[in-house]
Amino acid sequence: MQRKISELKALAQLQRLKSAYQVYMKQHYEYAAVDCKKCPAQAACCTDAHFVNVHITRLEAVAIRQTLERTPRLNDEQRRAVYDRANETVERYGLKTSGDTFKQTYSCPLFDREVGCLVHRRAKPSACIQHACYENWEDLPPDGLQKRTDHRVEQLNQSVYRDDWSWQPIPAWLARDEEHDGQ
Repeated sequence: MQRKISELKALAQLQRLKSAYQVYMKQHYEYAAVDCKKCPAQAACCTDAHFVNVHITRLEAVAIRQTLERTPRLNDEQRRAVYDRANETVERYGLKTSGDTFKQTYSCPLFDREVGCLVHRRAKPSACIQHACYENWEDLPPDGLQKRTDHRVEQLNQSVYRDDWSWQPIPAWLARDEEHDGQ
């Protein structure tokens, strides 16, 4: 069993892990991907309710909440709107927190048409970091990279919360009681 660490320490380690993963993907794979700004279906990968099914851990939900609270790009009303979108998304798409949640799809509440991904630099999930549009299959990053990163995220999460968590869709974690999840 892993040694328990503080949430604060785990969040710092999570941020370093995600930053390193973003740099690695940029250096080794993204050069071969279509530039998101030039994509004819711009933002569809984040807003297509039939495509998005990104799951996160409890620790990642805390990191996302902290990022949303600290970003100067959002005022209180805009910040509240993100949580409102998460609640609406859970309701609209009938997102569950148990069973085979990986079959559920939704439109990501963290995407803002004017800004883009609201947590891009500090708390972006590994599935989102790895995702890009490639014209050639041979340019795609291997799935093992994301699986390895997710395993490390899971280990950090487990070291803080033990068994009091599960992989859940982003909106499901954000729609939960903010006070409960931040402890």
